[in-house]
Amino acid sequence: MIDATPLLLRSTGVKTYTYEWIRALRARGNNGQVSLFPFLGFPSGYDHERSPLGFVPTALRLAALQFGNLPGNRAWNLLGRNTDVFHCSNLCRNPPDNTLLTATLHDMTCWLMPELHAAGNRKADANYENRVLRRANGLIAVSENTRRDAINILKLPEDRIVAIHPGIAPRFFDVAQSAITRVKADLKLEKPYVLSVGTIEPRKNTKRLLAAWKSLPGSLTNAFDLVFAGPIGWDSDDVAAELRAGRQGIRYLGYVAESDLPGLNAGASALAYPSLYEGFGFPVAQAMASGVPVVTSNLSSMPEVAGDAAEYADPKSVESIAAALQKVLESESLRRELGDRGRRRADNFRWEVTAEKTWHFWERLLGG
Repeated sequence: MIDATPLLLRSTGVKTYTYEWIRALRARGNNGQVSLFPFLGFPSGYDHERSPLGFVPTALRLAALQFGNLPGNRAWNLLGRNTDVFHCSNLCRNPPDNTLLTATLHDMTCWLMPELHAAGNRKADANYENRVLRRANGLIAVSENTRRDAINILKLPEDRIVAIHPGIAPRFFDVAQSAITRVKADLKLEKPYVLSVGTIEPRKNTKRLLAAWKSLPGSLTNAFDLVFAGPIGWDSDDVAAELRAGRQGIRYLGYVAESDLPGLNAGASALAYPSLYEGFGFPVAQAMASGVPVVTSNLSSMPEVAGDAAEYADPKSVESIAAALQKVLESESLRRELGDRGRRRADNFRWEVTAEKTWHFWERLLGG
């Protein structure tokens, strides 16, 4: 059984992972092998900003979650009956103790860079560590970098954590030109553009990216727009005000529907993603699948994911970010080369491979 409650809440990377991973697991096995809490069935799609269910069904399921999370409540053990494995999210506070327990480690920023997270997130991850991560029979880390960080910081036994990369949804590969044209027209993207995707929050390093962009030669900022796609997150009022100021050459699209992301990605001249830390980094992998050259950070999981298909920068240096952007934007041949490398590398990240490795992980825990 998989705890799928992240699908009910506002989320980006974790919701993408949860939905696509479950879909691939069900395709690899059969629907009867993968039951979900707290759904009766699997939704046909997802939206990062809202639940796939109506208000009342969502409220009832979240109420069930909160009931199970009451201190000392052992109601979750009802889910463990006749269940071989319960895979827990960080929303679960009292996971069942009558079945094998597993969970996914998405990143370690709350421990490594607590200043980049709201207090509520830090508290939730502390609970997750104490009540799930230290109890779990096995853990999946979304990258080897995240696995090593978890071992070094939390001192968890190495043999309990396996790195299994997430996949890239098929819709990001071989995007039709008609989809690119439609999205550009709908969003009024008339110039070539550099794309930045993700929630506007301190960890995504938007403030330094904006400063780097404004330091570029006018020949580049006149030729390209810098386009941001993603909702406003926490502690970002000043950045949000700058994005919404309507300055020439800087566009803020807000949240972009999941169905429009492939066309938006594939239509970009480059992706700018100088994040301060990522457990995996879906925007980097999705851009590579679309053949879009990537400018990203030289730390955490980004080099592991992008390999030789990116131009790297020190995310704490405005000058380094600007230099990487300038190098890519001034060279059409480099953009073409990075895009070709990205397409080849993206083939390493397929959800069917993720599902296969996950089933083997569970089978090993079950002694199969």
